Amino acid sequence: MQLTLAPAAASASHVAPANDVGPACPVLPRRNALHAAAKRAMDLVGAALLLVLFAPLMALIAALVARDGGPVFYAHRRVGRDGTSFGCLKFRTMVPDAEQRLAELLERDPEARAEWETTRKLKRDPRVTPVGRFLRASSLDELPQLVNVLKGEMSLVGPRPVQQAELNDFYGTAASHYRAVRPGLTGLWQISGRNDTSYAYRVALDVAYVSHATLLDDLRILLRTPFAVLRRRGAY
Repeated sequence: MQLTLAPAAASASHVAPANDVGPACPVLPRRNALHAAAKRAMDLVGAALLLVLFAPLMALIAALVARDGGPVFYAHRRVGRDGTSFGCLKFRTMVPDAEQRLAELLERDPEARAEWETTRKLKRDPRVTPVGRFLRASSLDELPQLVNVLKGEMSLVGPRPVQQAELNDFYGTAASHYRAVRPGLTGLWQISGRNDTSYAYRVALDVAYVSHATLLDDLRILLRTPFAVLRRRGAY
């Protein structure tokens, strides 16, 4: 079955609700061994080539990020395949005391707290550095995740990695779909509007991908990703 890629302007009503995937929603069976081997080979070759290609750019970004004296990389705990936890790598885009600033902001600003509780994102996030703002808008902060792909913690294409709290609060019975595959460097959500879409729509896209995606669909998503990144829609 071929996966129908969701257009960027699609409405969530065109995709089944995330919690409408069956009453029990058992853990999905693994794809056949040939599919799994081919996908892993594509991940290894693609990630290695991209790391070589982007090495000079990544070195420049590392130098810019390090200027404020903080660490260059940030490893945030995310949920991987089978529910395992791993450190999802990014270039640091926030000030060193970001967690404290977030707690203080949510305490004093009800609108920011409501936005955070709904999307786990802030459009005007005071924690983000000037360099970090550019990296997020261009998605360059995610380049270190190529290392996660080589380590087998992520795939080039799949659901974007989430925190355990997000899985608990937003995925419901669809959590088994998310846990059935490796999270992706890019995916349907990445090319469908990202943070401009609802979280329910994001989860529905993950369910659609896990249920029906083929290697050809992965290639299509990879080819569409640079155009989605250049458009910067929903990137913040």
